Amino acid sequence: MKGIKEGVKELLKVNVNERQRGVWLAKTLGELPSGLRILDAGAGELRNKPLCAHFDYVSQDVCQYEGSGDAKGLQTGVWDTSRIDIICDIVDIPEPSSSFDVILCSEVFEHLPDATKALDEFARLLKPGGRLITTAPFASLVHFAPYHYATGFSRYWYEYHLPNKGFDISELTANGDWFAYARQEVMRLPSMARREKDWCWPLAYLTSGLSLLYFVLRGNRHESDDVACFGWHCVAIKR
Repeated sequence: MKGIKEGVKELLKVNVNERQRGVWLAKTLGELPSGLRILDAGAGELRNKPLCAHFDYVSQDVCQYEGSGDAKGLQTGVWDTSRIDIICDIVDIPEPSSSFDVILCSEVFEHLPDATKALDEFARLLKPGGRLITTAPFASLVHFAPYHYATGFSRYWYEYHLPNKGFDISELTANGDWFAYARQEVMRLPSMARREKDWCWPLAYLTSGLSLLYFVLRGNRHESDDVACFGWHCVAIKR
């Protein structure tokens, strides 16, 4: 039964965004030497802590979101930040300058009123030559509202702001492309139709099924990440 479920998930590309991001983070973090001091900024429920077992790990979060927010958009229901090490604003972290070898900030920028201020703080906290490892959505649905301030970040946001904040980009990789993003949203249509109590929601399943056939036949050729993607994965080095 488990094998059948996994096969269906693979066919439908369920959570391909999260899966690919997890693979990239595991590879990127796993390639770094042991013993480095790492800050997981905006760590939330410490999802990425297991990937940092070989580091001196410190987590930070503002700890304002509790799962229900303002009941708008997509909410998690529950959100446990009780294990966070440092509770503070991400733009004012009470740690000495040049005190971290690595800063990880994954899927956080869209929840900051001004993400460039976080880059300033990261530049302060990182040692010269330290690594900033970030992921953020290119296009995202409203989630964690009211703490959702941007729909996403393009590659040009990174290419403009990071050098201006004292970083050199060593890697900037797209997670998926427009077709992968479109497939994700088409597969979301039935659940959204039922969420909004559309009278014609059964047609949403037919629409998704026919669309899935197209994506299966198309395969993965001719990627178009220059138009859209799930998000960008970035590694930058502090000068």
